[in-house]
Amino acid sequence: MDVTDDAMNYREKAYALLKSDADKIVKLIQVQMDNLTMPQCPLYEEVLDTQMFGLSREIDFAIRLGLVDEKDGKALLDTLERELSTLHEASTKKRVR
Repeated sequence: MDVTDDAMNYREKAYALLKSDADKIVKLIQVQMDNLTMPQCPLYEEVLDTQMFGLSREIDFAIRLGLVDEKDGKALLDTLERELSTLHEASTKKRVR
């Protein structure tokens, strides 16, 4: 394995870890919506804001290290935001019924 292979392996690992953190945020919010609080609840909003801020800082750090391409990091955040929006809409519709 040469230096290029090592660098690629680190990039893949970094992206996989960031994706895992994004997935954890979705699961956390899903549990909150299903069991604990309404989406308008300040606790829900605080958890979401804190988690999203933390992930965005992780992604920024990985980008600055050259482990994640900026467009891939932005795409990861955009995908997460869409997933959370879909969860929010589904939760809101479920509660209206």
